[in-house]
Amino acid sequence: MESRKTFRDWKPNEYVHQPVTPTEVLPEDDLVFFLLDLVPQLNLGPIYAYYERETRGAPPFDVAMMVTLLLYSYSVGVFSSRKIAAACERNIAFLAIVGKQRPDFRTISDFRKNHLQPLGDLFVEVLAIAGELGMVKLGNVALDGSKFRANASRHKAMSYGYMKKEVQRLRAEIEALLNQAEQTDAEQDAALGSRRGDELPDELKRRQDRLQAIEEAMQRLEQQAKERTDATRRANSST
Repeated sequence: MESRKTFRDWKPNEYVHQPVTPTEVLPEDDLVFFLLDLVPQLNLGPIYAYYERETRGAPPFDVAMMVTLLLYSYSVGVFSSRKIAAACERNIAFLAIVGKQRPDFRTISDFRKNHLQPLGDLFVEVLAIAGELGMVKLGNVALDGSKFRANASRHKAMSYGYMKKEVQRLRAEIEALLNQAEQTDAEQDAALGSRRGDELPDELKRRQDRLQAIEEAMQRLEQQAKERTDATRRANSST
């Protein structure tokens, strides 16, 4: 008798009883930890000042958290505010940034719109620091850390000239990323309105209802397949 292949035990429900932290799952050198260490040390004053003037509504999300969230998202190629909001619920790297906070997609989109200029400046600064540290990329954004360090070791005039040119290049790349985020949100706003787009229909939100709906859908598909088979058999027998 041929023995059956054995597979590793799979118990997805075990996750509910096993609290997992980002530091246990992500590598120590993950980009998210670099940004979590760096962003709070940057000058976030211009953004904080905006909220000092704004006294309406509920307390805003922490500025450093939101800046880290957007810089990380755009660095790894996630430009949709809706996808960022979804990742804050499901992606361990994003959870490392927001913890138990859950900014919705409109909050994320508005934060970018309200602070576009300082966000661009902070992004340039982060990329420059990453290059100075010898990093070859920040997420999907290519850097050449060797050039940063080589020019820093030469006389100041050459180093300044190179850095000015490099900052201009980085700023152009950042503007393209921010524009892509703006365009993505505009397209999704037009298509989805106030919805995020990944919501389940109301009748599928509860697990018991969902299981019943799945079973009924499978039965309908089986019935449709049977009807097609019967129709084909009748057509063949009549020829």
